[in-house]
Amino acid sequence: MKLKDTALQMQKNAYAPYSNFKVGAAIKSTNGYIFGGANVENAAYPEGTCAEAGAIASMISAGERRIKEVYVVANCTRPVPPCGGCRQKLVEFGTPDVVVTLATLEGREKTTTLLELLPGAFTPEHLDGEK
Repeated sequence: MKLKDTALQMQKNAYAPYSNFKVGAAIKSTNGYIFGGANVENAAYPEGTCAEAGAIASMISAGERRIKEVYVVANCTRPVPPCGGCRQKLVEFGTPDVVVTLATLEGREKTTTLLELLPGAFTPEHLDGEK
């Protein structure tokens, strides 16, 4: 299954009974494997899970560690970017040049990179301290 097809299937599977804002995400690892995630809402609103976080968890659970490409699709009128927290999560496992495609169900797409989504990202290198 292709990255886009996986994201579209995940979007259909999203659990969003409160907002009806369904998001699907797919991540391709550097080894070529594809992992999907769907947003999962919760009645205790801050306890939900974003689609991107779900895809990352699936990737990590399978033993993969590096992101090559990302595709995110939502039922909205324009391509929606990942939230700030998910941008940081994506940066943890990707490089600044990782391509991220944002899409709508109607086929409108916008292509960007992790660097464009989160310039000045906090990375593991910041934890090294001054040397």
